[in-house]
Amino acid sequence: MAFLFLLPRGSNNNSSSSSKAAQLWIRIPEDNMDFISDRDVQRYVEDGYVVLDEFLTPGECDELRQRMSEIVDTMDVPAHCRTTFSTYHHEQLKEQGNTDYFITSGDKIRFFFEKGVFDDKGEFVVAKHRSLNKVGHALHAHEPLYRKVTHSDKVQGIARKLGMVHPVILQSMYIFKQPGIGGEVTPHQDATFLYTEPLGRVMGLWVALEDATVGNGCLRFLPGSHNTGVTRRMVRTPPGTFPLTDFVGAEQDYDGDKFVPAEVKKGGVVLIHGQVVHRSAQNASEDSRHVYTFHLMEAHRTRWSPDNWLQPTEELPFPSLYTK
Repeated sequence: MAFLFLLPRGSNNNSSSSSKAAQLWIRIPEDNMDFISDRDVQRYVEDGYVVLDEFLTPGECDELRQRMSEIVDTMDVPAHCRTTFSTYHHEQLKEQGNTDYFITSGDKIRFFFEKGVFDDKGEFVVAKHRSLNKVGHALHAHEPLYRKVTHSDKVQGIARKLGMVHPVILQSMYIFKQPGIGGEVTPHQDATFLYTEPLGRVMGLWVALEDATVGNGCLRFLPGSHNTGVTRRMVRTPPGTFPLTDFVGAEQDYDGDKFVPAEVKKGGVVLIHGQVVHRSAQNASEDSRHVYTFHLMEAHRTRWSPDNWLQPTEELPFPSLYTK
């Protein structure tokens, strides 16, 4: 048996009532937890992220890529829904914040594109397989292959090793990082968009389906930044107002030289604390950087903010991770 605490050091939010990290000690079985070591857990707690090799086999990665290629082959996106994805503040409000296509995508499979891939009539000016920024946000619910990976024994073992009592799946995405045009992802915290009370209850799993390198725009982290709270939130605006989302607060200024690149071999996974600051550069190389990523939330004693853009629906409540 193993004893682990539920919340890592520094899992706080901005309110005075929760300025100290809550700790919940639980007793969990060690079965199926060999994939992540005690040292890996310690790195995650200290740095806010950790890279784990050989999460998937090369063949499994290729199967996920092939299935996504088939999905893109059959996609039919109306011109008015051809939404450019951006992490720049004002562009987010313009492109995503004004569109129902984005804000209602939590229980669907929808398509989001890179800049400059449409002409002024909304027609593709590049091959559609090279146009996409990401596909989201419910691959885990609608696609059996992605559901299998999301609920895999390794993922359940990771969650148990970290002491999660009732983890649920919030969203899932396939990210392309296209050669030459794969856009920059500016410094951010996932909790800006996936906010909980208390904080520290969200973790991303970022699975490299190809080698993620400095050259093709691997993730870069500010180690330990998950201990600094959250200064910016993306929130829904009142019904009937535009844009449909807005930002409260502002992102801090960060020293770019302090970001540490996290290169990942094909099949590896990065565990990402919801508050750790991370970014990625534009992909200026000739190599794509395909990724399957999804977010878990510890639902035990956690309040999911009703102001978050992403909300569970009657069609798709946040499903439990644990299947056994």
